[in-house]
Amino acid sequence: MSATQGEAAQVILLHGMAQNAWSMAWLAHDLRSAGYRVHNIGYPTRPYDVAELSARYLAPAVAACEPTAPVHLVTHSLGGIIARHYLQHAHLPPGSRIVMLAPPNHGSEVADAVRSWPLYRWWMGRVGQQLGTGPDSIVHTLGPIAAAVGIIAGNRSIQPWFSWLIPGEDDGAVSVASTRLDEMRDFIVVAASHTMIMFNREARAQVRHFLRHGEFLHPAC
Repeated sequence: MSATQGEAAQVILLHGMAQNAWSMAWLAHDLRSAGYRVHNIGYPTRPYDVAELSARYLAPAVAACEPTAPVHLVTHSLGGIIARHYLQHAHLPPGSRIVMLAPPNHGSEVADAVRSWPLYRWWMGRVGQQLGTGPDSIVHTLGPIAAAVGIIAGNRSIQPWFSWLIPGEDDGAVSVASTRLDEMRDFIVVAASHTMIMFNREARAQVRHFLRHGEFLHPAC
């Protein structure tokens, strides 16, 4: 493995909303086994908004990495929005790549539906109010990012009571269409739900493939 995309490369893992670093543990193990230096950071999602999470947790994690080697980001759900916010005004070292798992890049209709529920407001905190599809959603304030981005969407739902709110294919929280970015380098859909995609064997293999090659492994036609 080359120094550019191999053992010298560092990977920061960013979990999703109401999760913790343990939710990314399988990915962390995979990537360490592949020779990457992995920083699986945990952060409390309830007290802060996206800008604060970016400044308090992602920015210091990137700053602590070796600046002469690539710093890859692998994110789940909210983690992708935090990464996009950070990259509005910052840059990763040359050769860095980003893989987003199930990111609500255009917001979530589920967040629209439940944002006023007292339990949701308490459990998801301030950041939970930022991830809808409406005009006040933070996703509408984020411009394109310059890094090489690969996006993995899921199309299996274990939450049918939410899926009926979402147009098209979905993972129980986010539509497949909402995960996309215009600037993405590659895109793939796997048979996984929103809450389990980071454990999915195919998704994990695709993460490793994109970090090494800058593209996903698509089945032959």
